[in-house]
Amino acid sequence: MQQRCMRQLVYSRIQAWKRCMSLAQCCTNMRELKATHSIFITHGLHINNFAISKLIAFCALSDSGNLRYASLLFNQIQTPNSYIYNTLIRAHSTSSDPHLAMHYFRLMSKQSDFGPDNFTFHFVILACANCSWLFPGKQIHSRVVKNGLVLVDAHVQTALVRFYVDCKVLGDAQMVFDEIPDRDLIQWNVLMNGYVKCGLASEALTVFRNMLVCGFEPDDFCVATGLAACAHLGALCQGKWIHEYVKKRKGLNSDVFIGTALVDMYAKCGCIDLAVEAFEGMPKRNVVSWSAMIGAFGVHGYATEASFCLERMQVDDGIRPDAIAILAVLMACTHAGLLEKGKNLLHNMKAQYGVVPKYEHYSCVIDLLCKAGQLSEAIELIRRMPMKPRASVWGALLSGCRIQNNVDLAEIAVEQLLQLANYDRGEEVGAYVQLSNIYLGARRSEDAIRIRKMIGERGIKKAPGCSMIEVDGKVNEFVSGDVSHSHCMQICTMLDLISANSVQDPF
Repeated sequence: MQQRCMRQLVYSRIQAWKRCMSLAQCCTNMRELKATHSIFITHGLHINNFAISKLIAFCALSDSGNLRYASLLFNQIQTPNSYIYNTLIRAHSTSSDPHLAMHYFRLMSKQSDFGPDNFTFHFVILACANCSWLFPGKQIHSRVVKNGLVLVDAHVQTALVRFYVDCKVLGDAQMVFDEIPDRDLIQWNVLMNGYVKCGLASEALTVFRNMLVCGFEPDDFCVATGLAACAHLGALCQGKWIHEYVKKRKGLNSDVFIGTALVDMYAKCGCIDLAVEAFEGMPKRNVVSWSAMIGAFGVHGYATEASFCLERMQVDDGIRPDAIAILAVLMACTHAGLLEKGKNLLHNMKAQYGVVPKYEHYSCVIDLLCKAGQLSEAIELIRRMPMKPRASVWGALLSGCRIQNNVDLAEIAVEQLLQLANYDRGEEVGAYVQLSNIYLGARRSEDAIRIRKMIGERGIKKAPGCSMIEVDGKVNEFVSGDVSHSHCMQICTMLDLISANSVQDPF
């Protein structure tokens, strides 16, 4: 009789366990999860690691979860296992509080029964990347090396490359990448994208070429990144080569991201006809594609065509313009000086397209007003803005003051710019140099000399100008004051020859 009762008790507990586990797996929102948690407590399952890990996983990883509640559940566990630690580290690594991933990593490291594994290192490195924590990330890197994971785990390798890229330490990113024995396309793309984001497009193209030499067939992300590098450099020949490569690869030619990257590349390389051809040849387009085409028209001075795209995208593809597409049209109006069209679009965009004007839209129209010499109207619009003006607004006003030689408004704009500069030397020197030029234009040479003297005393230096030109597939970069170019003597000789011919008397 006693054994029978014992068997029934065990059976009932097993059934209760199964019901609780089933409830935990069926949760779709936090209300259901909290109810399940209360049942767990009733049956004593709240102290069981396996059972509570199901609740923590939902709270931490589900879109309907609550990461804070997951932390509260964790605090009630006496001896958390590695799965629970990894779940919380993973969730926090991509959250708004990635530093908490490091907190749980340190707690896990103190456990005597187990230590961090490859999953742990992967997500804690991503947390360091999201926090831009260079020194703690390097400490984690050294532990990864000691554990021998840097040569065998692809996820950890990719996380390390991304970490150094996000911290803008590209030398270390390249070093980690070079040490990976079996690279994959994601790692190639992470490194290329890092170079592009840091303004080192030439190095990104070098990585792209090395990838092809190593026998890798680039996917859509790699091709789009390579085209972005060509766009940054103005490397038309290399961009055309990538386009030809895309045509030969099945699947790539119909990719909407690659098509959009081609439009952007051709436009930035000065070939609006090829940009239009690439755009019209796309089998499928999205709002980003249309925005790229609108921007291409705008940069090349075709504001009417850019504005017409707002109607075409709705009629041809059934796509409603978003804030970015409208901003691209406003920028096109600014390039072409279409004042009334830009003002009307800003005024009607909410009623016509259902898009509430944001800071960027106001900034663009203010820039348009300043370039048209309508400084009083620009000031009025700045006062009516529903948000606080940023540096770009005051910068546009300062540029307009230089055109109109309006010293009073220029001094106000510089004062506001310096308050927003946050010790940015580039912003500071730009504002002072423009103010000095405005003083000179207004024949206030003493004030101009005073500003120039102040710039010298503070040790502020203007960033040198830079130009790039592509010759025979090679991109040449020229920086003001730099004489390191391999053909510097020939270039100077040709410039002297041009200068001598230009001053000769034609008669």
